[in-house]
Amino acid sequence: MSSRTLQPPAEVRSAANPFRVLIAGGCYGGLAVAINLLEKCDTFDAPIPVEITIVDERDGFYHVIGSPLALASRAYAEKAWVPYKDIPVLQRPDVCFVHGTVASVDCEHKTATILEQQQSGPAPRHEPYDFFVAATGLRRVWPVIPQSTTREAYLGETGRHIDAVTASSASVLVVGGGAVGIEMAAELKDAHPHVKVTLAHSRDKLLSAEPLPDNVKDCALELTQQTGVEVLLNHRLLRSTPVSATPGAPAVYEVEFENGHRLTATHVIKAVSRSEPTTSYLPAGALSADKYVEIRPTLQLRPGDAVANADAHFAVGDVVHWSGIKRCGSAMHQGRFAGLNIHQLMVRELQGGDAEPALNEIAPVPPMMGLAVGKNALSYGGEGMKYGRQIMEWFFEDDLGFRICWDHLRLSGIEA
Repeated sequence: MSSRTLQPPAEVRSAANPFRVLIAGGCYGGLAVAINLLEKCDTFDAPIPVEITIVDERDGFYHVIGSPLALASRAYAEKAWVPYKDIPVLQRPDVCFVHGTVASVDCEHKTATILEQQQSGPAPRHEPYDFFVAATGLRRVWPVIPQSTTREAYLGETGRHIDAVTASSASVLVVGGGAVGIEMAAELKDAHPHVKVTLAHSRDKLLSAEPLPDNVKDCALELTQQTGVEVLLNHRLLRSTPVSATPGAPAVYEVEFENGHRLTATHVIKAVSRSEPTTSYLPAGALSADKYVEIRPTLQLRPGDAVANADAHFAVGDVVHWSGIKRCGSAMHQGRFAGLNIHQLMVRELQGGDAEPALNEIAPVPPMMGLAVGKNALSYGGEGMKYGRQIMEWFFEDDLGFRICWDHLRLSGIEA
């Protein structure tokens, strides 16, 4: 038996009383929901009035997978953050951006509490909705990702980092041989060949935490070394101690590893990603033990006593408890399906039928990865492993996938 409640009659939906959709998170998944839903609601023969509110702690779309290059190139940092007011497809009266965070969600009454950023500090506001989408991603630490919430502060943050690493008189040490560490080390070396870059990893293979075959991990090592980065395997960081430096010169660190090896570094970048889902605003009953959102294949929250109106609540992207390595491609795919499914639920309400709509369902995702390593890249998926400059062009082009993601999301506009 369906758990849905009776909806108001179709005639109450109008431009003055549209469907209200609240999306927490304005990155890959959240924007995919909004754009695909708008496209369906704009259908000429059967338009549906909708009002979309997108809440994000940043004041713009930030290309997260471009972070390694944004932390190595000032020109790229300028490109990687686009204010929401400058995204053409969403400049319309039925889309509203709120610079802030979602503090809590009342699933029973379909109301969220938002802390909106203002000059005087966060100001609470209550936002009613008909459909809610959680797309806030993971909380990643600095310097895995910039921590700024405005473009101006972000450019200052990345600029200071670039100044520090390029002024190095000794090695720049990147700690952590996962995807983030590999890409950070490789992009830094590629952008600034004069800088000595060392990548230290605690295990005997790079990408050791990922469910990937050894040949992929070995290829990642070879490609990293080809960029000129020195790779130290089986090197777990014990401590880094500041030592005396010449007045006016960058600080110097004495770095010691658990195996007894020591080296001197001007800058130590800890790229060990301790990522946590940003889901504290949702009911505890909607979350797994690791705080990821429990979803059905339709991207809707799992129904239960702790989650009222589960059919009207969706989650996409890195916050969901689902198989596969976290990737922006999966987030955009999930966002598209969530947008299409919300539209189907709107149509059902407007038509007034009792039949359950045929909603799109995501499938289990096997391990797959695309890794940019300087001017080369490797990919792993259903067709096995591929690597080289052509793979870089196909998967990332020359801007770590910014143009690819921008066009896939259709941020410049939806073609008629």
